[in-house]
Amino acid sequence: MTGPTPPSPYPLGLRLGGRRVVVVGGGAVATRRVPALLDAGADVLLVSPELTPALRAHVDAGRLHWEPRRFAPGDLDGAWLVQVAVDDRAAAAAVSAAAAERRIFCVRADDRTAASAWTPAVTRHGPVTVAVLGGGDPRRAMGVRDAVRDLLGARTAPGFAPSPEAGGAAGGRVALVGAGPGDPELITVKGWRLLTEAEVVVADRLVPGLLLDELRPDVELVDASKIPYGPSRAQEEINRILVDRARAGKVVVRLKGGDPYVFGRGGEELLACAEAGVPVTVVPGVTSAIAVPEVAGVPVTHRGVAHEFTVVSGHLAPDAPASLVRWDALAGLRGTLVILMGLKNLAAISATLIAHGKPAETPAAVIQEGTTAAQRTLRSTLGTVAADVEAAALRPPAIVVVGDVVHTLTPTP
Repeated sequence: MTGPTPPSPYPLGLRLGGRRVVVVGGGAVATRRVPALLDAGADVLLVSPELTPALRAHVDAGRLHWEPRRFAPGDLDGAWLVQVAVDDRAAAAAVSAAAAERRIFCVRADDRTAASAWTPAVTRHGPVTVAVLGGGDPRRAMGVRDAVRDLLGARTAPGFAPSPEAGGAAGGRVALVGAGPGDPELITVKGWRLLTEAEVVVADRLVPGLLLDELRPDVELVDASKIPYGPSRAQEEINRILVDRARAGKVVVRLKGGDPYVFGRGGEELLACAEAGVPVTVVPGVTSAIAVPEVAGVPVTHRGVAHEFTVVSGHLAPDAPASLVRWDALAGLRGTLVILMGLKNLAAISATLIAHGKPAETPAAVIQEGTTAAQRTLRSTLGTVAADVEAAALRPPAIVVVGDVVHTLTPTP
């Protein structure tokens, strides 16, 4: 014979900003729970004789107060909530009893049935927070949570309307989003979310095509690579489009390959929007300068090999009057040199580095279309890399890496 069905929990969204929350315990459970409490703005008191390194980092940064001792009932004075994160049932029960006396809700990691509050399985999608309670079954709650997260993460999520993070005229705003080095799955979660909310997308030619293929049908797509005029006039036109669409109340995403501020002119676009009074969100992207060598087996730093790396643009020849790169100085560096947009001028760049003292036998690698299905990798030396690239018919976009790290993960015979 079964007993009566326990009552269902009453769900609430607690606004903990500035309110005291006590966490008892300094182990793995507390390490998982504390960041969400801090994100909610709670005034966290942590009571535990010992802490994990991650919790110690929060203490050292002044994000919470730590009492390095065992729990005392007076710790709950003034608290709104207590999280018990210890596996000692007797100690947890003592905290529960003290909380009950003070009418403070108590979450217990050791025994959900003895707790007066449960921590739900949570997923966040921008301004949307979904919390799932599984009737006391954490695995059920996590399964439902994951299904909801997948739905919210889908670019075609039904009924998901844009929710501006910052309002301008009629709610218009601009987001400068880095799309990553080529693999569409390397866009950040935040960048992906903003792309699902976009009404206008202004895209560069190096943006992963699959990201554009999955935009909603009603999204206005502006191909920035087809804007006429020279580079300066084209940038002026891009700036005008961003400002005009945002002033019309549109949610605009400026989608760029790599990172917006790594040779992406994102700073110019931000300044143009700021001068026009248009709010801007900047979303960093995975830059090809690090990611492309990495997926090709070339770490830009490696213990005992290279403790520094330098990223430069090679789109101008070393002797070009407008070039700002000090190739003579780069030749004397011991670390890794990463050259973006340098394939056209690779012969001149290599010759200049060698002329200023860089050994011709220095390892070099060229990676074409890194992180994509079309990726090709060529390993060579500084003295022969330009000729090898021509013989292999490599083409842009490609990253050039110069330094001993080229053979770190693929030793030569």
